[in-house]
Amino acid sequence: MHEKKKELITPKVGLVLTGGGARAAYQVGVLRAIAELLPDKIRNPFPIICGTSAGAINAASIAVSANNFAEGVERLEAVWSNFHVDHIYRSDLLGVIHNTLRCLLSLVSSEYGQHNPISLLDNCPLEALLRSRFSFRAIQHCIRSGSLHALGLTAWGYTSGQSVTFYQAARGVLPWKRAQRLGIPAEIGVGHLMASSAIPFIFPAVKLNREYFGDGSMRQLAPISPALHLGAEKLLIIGVRKPVTDEPKRMSASGYPPFAQIAGHALNSIFVDSLDVDLERLLRINETLKLIPPEALKAKNVPLRPVESMMIAPSEGINEIAQKYAHTLPWIMRYLYRAIGAMGPNGSTLLSYVLFEVPFCRDLIELGYNDTLQQKDELLKFLEVEQQG
Repeated sequence: MHEKKKELITPKVGLVLTGGGARAAYQVGVLRAIAELLPDKIRNPFPIICGTSAGAINAASIAVSANNFAEGVERLEAVWSNFHVDHIYRSDLLGVIHNTLRCLLSLVSSEYGQHNPISLLDNCPLEALLRSRFSFRAIQHCIRSGSLHALGLTAWGYTSGQSVTFYQAARGVLPWKRAQRLGIPAEIGVGHLMASSAIPFIFPAVKLNREYFGDGSMRQLAPISPALHLGAEKLLIIGVRKPVTDEPKRMSASGYPPFAQIAGHALNSIFVDSLDVDLERLLRINETLKLIPPEALKAKNVPLRPVESMMIAPSEGINEIAQKYAHTLPWIMRYLYRAIGAMGPNGSTLLSYVLFEVPFCRDLIELGYNDTLQQKDELLKFLEVEQQG
């Protein structure tokens, strides 16, 4: 009886957590505020959870704790609040030298490169952290109890060129196939998290079944789509970039852009630009549907419906925050990042993706928390939660 009651909660709200490396600490602050605002501290307000890249790790963490949302958020915050780069990738001198030599050997020997991953950083520490922190069997338990309907994690297939959403869901959720993207059922494990967060060039690709996969944000043309396929009727999206309200100033270049500046723009195009486009598309479809009588849609058997959405995004520029904490990196990483221009103002975008250090992560958590409280009334109305007092 208890299980049936939970499954009848409508509408199904989908949580969409985007990628962004260390920027994903912002999402933790938002989730912390939501957990505090809910009158029922146990209730999971997001039956459908979708994540990509670092957002996939946060999504899985919430999913395995769906039976106790507040407790899951508390555990997630405890990890992010104490992050150091050596929890994500090897930052010791021996580890950096070993991985650098491996990359160079892969470049000069095609045979070696075929059997060894090529990446700038060795993220074995992240895999060890995930294995120690996650009990993936809890996902199916939460689905059975009714506190979770579906978890979807997206990765990019290097061979097929497809954006693949691996999902674990309740009965009735069917696989889908669209142009360059598909959803397939899977028993979610650490491999899916490592694949979804394998930033190109920076972290090595991961083999799942018969194909190597990389960061799910690559060419993810419709980051909102997986949540809708999994049954979401409303969407809460947590972004990792301050919304652009003004056109950038056109300035004369003083010199050739450093590698870090170019890489930073490339990462922005991978992680955040497609979300802006997809959200704009969703809003435009909603406006169009308002002009069409529901009877006409039903008569023509057009499976379109308006989808209410809400986005919470940083109110401050994360690049500037990252630059403030650049000095907290280990000395060897400061040296390497300085060599490619990441320690200066023009390289702060790249820095913001890899700065897994306590002060930076805690600052982003606090920013996400405060930004969410500023939208308290709108958020509670969106989640259909009655305010107390």
